Amino acid sequence: MKGKKIMWLILLLLFIALFVIGLVFRGKDIKMDSDIPVLEVTSPDFAHLGAMDTRFTGRGEDISPELHLNNLSEQAVTVAVIMDDLDTPLGVYCHWVIWNITPRTVIPQGIDHGETADNLGDAIQGIGYGKHRYRGPKPPFGSHRYKFNVFVLDCELKLSSNSGKAKLLEAMNGHIIQYGYITGCYPDTVD
Repeated sequence: MKGKKIMWLILLLLFIALFVIGLVFRGKDIKMDSDIPVLEVTSPDFAHLGAMDTRFTGRGEDISPELHLNNLSEQAVTVAVIMDDLDTPLGVYCHWVIWNITPRTVIPQGIDHGETADNLGDAIQGIGYGKHRYRGPKPPFGSHRYKFNVFVLDCELKLSSNSGKAKLLEAMNGHIIQYGYITGCYPDTVD
């Protein structure tokens, strides 16, 4: 009996420590300067702040949803996407990073897995959620918001496929000519 109490006390202290660390080192949501032109991002798979279907999650097929880029600049050289979970206890958590997408008005559903996404003009998938691929929502509890940040760039990025969100944001600095996003919720909408 005493051993179980000690185990629960250790788990409680560990949880409190992780919570405090999360408050101190909390990841930040991506915000763009107001002078960057807006890219209108929509999806036939979910509305902005609407529920994402299970097939786009880690509890389903775990395939990326289709994204529409409705007013894509003619000056676009490449496109990049960062998908973040905005509601983890430890702050914003990156699920997916992909860059050097050939400019297009539709990013199709079900992007190939691996370091390169051949169906997007040899786009590079970096490390998000520990893998070179889309990793969909799979919150341990509650409803979470998942933000698909889409960046239109004036260049092709020379970046290792083992790069993550921080390196991608650093490499894009000064090259973003348009920015937009769409946010989906899973398992249901967040008020």
